[in-house]
Amino acid sequence: MRRFLLPIVCAALLAPPLAAQHPAAATDSLLGRLVGRWTLRGQVQGDSVTYDMTGARELGGRFVVLKMKDAAVPSQYEAHVYLGADSASAQLLVHWMDVFGAGWSVPHGIGRARGDTLVFTFAYASGNFRDTFTYDRRSDRWHFRLESADGAGGWKPFAEYHVRRR
Repeated sequence: MRRFLLPIVCAALLAPPLAAQHPAAATDSLLGRLVGRWTLRGQVQGDSVTYDMTGARELGGRFVVLKMKDAAVPSQYEAHVYLGADSASAQLLVHWMDVFGAGWSVPHGIGRARGDTLVFTFAYASGNFRDTFTYDRRSDRWHFRLESADGAGGWKPFAEYHVRRR
């Protein structure tokens, strides 16, 4: 019996506390609603765009990864967006990596969930950038708005997408 209990006790002592393993249930559920296959239609700096996007849980379920690709042939844009919850600080973190290169993936965004909305701020040296992802439970759709600081304390549109399941 002792031979079987020792590994269980050791595993329990070495495992991180449960709170550090999983984000708050409501936030994790909202992130989970991004999982699936999506079409994004909208505008980037005034130009009409359409993207295909998949959302999946990766890295042990700790991140929801959005893989976006321009539907144009040949594709002009592609991004991988890693969204995860930091249980220790109750913050959400986002790492946005795209075809513009590694330099634009720094810094990561920091945010929070408020109801059915995820808001992230990126503190770039050239000025802040904000992503707002709002989920509509009735239609099972998302609305993504990306904005840049206007220098006068406000925000100006950069991109806006209507996000529907495929």
